[in-house]
Amino acid sequence: MSTLPPILANLPLPIIGSPLFIISNPKLVIEQCKAGIVGSMPALNARPASQLADWLAEITETLAAYNAANPHAPAAPFAINQIVHKSNDRLEQDMALCEKYKVPIIITSLGAREDVNTAVKAWGGITLHDVISNVFAHKAIEKGATGLIAVAAGAGGHASVKSPFAMIQEIREWFDGPLALSGSIASGGAVLAAQAMGADFAYIGSAFIATHEARAVDGYKEMITKSNSDDIVYSNFYTGIHGNYLKGSIVAAGMDPDNLPVSDPSKMNFGGGENSAKAWKDIWGCGQGIGAIKQVTSTAELVARLKREYLAAKARLASVNLA
Repeated sequence: MSTLPPILANLPLPIIGSPLFIISNPKLVIEQCKAGIVGSMPALNARPASQLADWLAEITETLAAYNAANPHAPAAPFAINQIVHKSNDRLEQDMALCEKYKVPIIITSLGAREDVNTAVKAWGGITLHDVISNVFAHKAIEKGATGLIAVAAGAGGHASVKSPFAMIQEIREWFDGPLALSGSIASGGAVLAAQAMGADFAYIGSAFIATHEARAVDGYKEMITKSNSDDIVYSNFYTGIHGNYLKGSIVAAGMDPDNLPVSDPSKMNFGGGENSAKAWKDIWGCGQGIGAIKQVTSTAELVARLKREYLAAKARLASVNLA
């Protein structure tokens, strides 16, 4: 594992909650941070765009009050996800708001931008860029990202086809900075496994959809608790980039999950417009690790379970005779 920047050095549990398009909101972010993991949300979840200022104020003020009342066990920092793809016409104004509120962590997706990394560092924050290959990892660091999120096969939303073993191994050959791993992680044992491979953090998203705080419809949450990896479909039909989706939501939308058309990647749009939102609203993104999610619960209860399992996994390994 690497030497971490101070903001990430003392997390009670090595987990970053991934930003969930449409679903993450201040309530979820705040509860994740209080529970001791990095909470995050996409800037584009704030609609209209002016709502982002209110949400950033709510998060920063609530966490500041919590930390004042709990000086010996403060909340973890929070992160805002910025889509830096050219179709996001809100990026400049959303970044200005992040600067105003001195957002501690910016997670960038779909393109590495040197100007974005420079701006975040100027206000004292750090940037983590999500990548689907070692090639993109190199590009992100060359353009000034502080750390990386390796999005491996099985991750919810836009996932790669790369094995997590391959990704972490190849990135760690040349990069010793902050590194998180995403892909089918929904148990404490999987969190420890990510660290054993060389990652600093597990990056967990789908498990948090099935929480009371998540802004997902009840049917979405319930479908997750009743599904497993066999119920996940990998397709580029909906956004132009391959991602993982719940088979049941595809069927409910009147489509055949086994015969989805192939989309033209050049038509992808991540500007957060109505068409983009509708795709994610009706077709539910989800990762392959959901077999571990058996019930809808609170964020605090989910993190508590992950912590128990993480410590139990450590204890199991400590008792193994490796001689």
